Amino acid sequence: MSDPYGPALRERLLAWDGNLYVSIAEHGYPHGYSYAADGTLTGNDLAFFPLFPMLIRAVHAVTGLGWGTSGIVAAHLALIAALIAVHRLLAALHGTRTALIAIVLLAGAQPMSLSFLMSYSESLFLALAAGTLLAAHRKAWLTAGTLALLTGLTRPAAAAVVAALAVAAGLHLLRERRLRPRPLAAVALGCLGTPLYLWWVGQRVGDLGAWFRIQEAGWGTHWDNGAAFLDFLGETLRRGDGWVSVSTAVLLLALLCATVLTWHRGTWPPLLVYGTGIVVLTLAQSNYSHSKLRLLIPAVLFLVPAARALAAARTRTAVTVLCAATLFGCWYGAFMLTVWKYAI
Repeated sequence: MSDPYGPALRERLLAWDGNLYVSIAEHGYPHGYSYAADGTLTGNDLAFFPLFPMLIRAVHAVTGLGWGTSGIVAAHLALIAALIAVHRLLAALHGTRTALIAIVLLAGAQPMSLSFLMSYSESLFLALAAGTLLAAHRKAWLTAGTLALLTGLTRPAAAAVVAALAVAAGLHLLRERRLRPRPLAAVALGCLGTPLYLWWVGQRVGDLGAWFRIQEAGWGTHWDNGAAFLDFLGETLRRGDGWVSVSTAVLLLALLCATVLTWHRGTWPPLLVYGTGIVVLTLAQSNYSHSKLRLLIPAVLFLVPAARALAAARTRTAVTVLCAATLFGCWYGAFMLTVWKYAI
């Protein structure tokens, strides 16, 4: 008799967007718009960028695992790469102790860090973004540009990665006082990823603005300068409408405060631009409010003040705080994954 809990856990790790990524890997993209029975435009798989489905397909081809299992394995492999890249970047910037603490905060203590284990693209996005920043810090410009391009084929939030790469290249050129081609080539290369996919979708559908129309029709996503986020905060904090909504609002405000703190603590400017960019891109668009904590987990930046403070504390204090934070983060993520019935 099979374990009754195994299939249920697998289902949750493949829930919502996870199933859509697996479907793209197995069946490919649709050839045009999708419509409801009444003729209304709806969202479809073209809203999802191609690199994570390509990774799922590669895992499936190499291992022979089922498509769903390949999606989960792909996310886990990407998370391992992400943790290594983030650790090396933060160790170079703030020391090994701070980097190790930041890794614990990143993978365990964040309220939605469990999403890294799902068949979602967050882990791959973080691996490529952190790799871009690490390569830029080491002045490996063409590697940084290539990774930024790949990030742009993973999520549209890669705009924050390209901006960070541009800042790193600009600072390098200012120090060198010479116009060197490799940093400029890296930025140009990094700018190609997202526009290439948007262009491809436009060509496939026959409408250059197709991706934006699909996003709006399926998920109501558009740039609104944070109006939807502010409305969510106002309504939630005024009415106290449910524990999940209130906790989401409070946690988002806490992350905002932590991000502001990084502007006063000598953070490396490219990391500052990257993390702040992810926060702005997430909060200034009208998407599902309960998904924003998940969309913010690759930002890394707002973890730096806590990591540096704990690194300066006694080991016993740091371990106690990290254990408590990790227990809360894991419990919160498990609750949202298994009890909360809406998409995260």
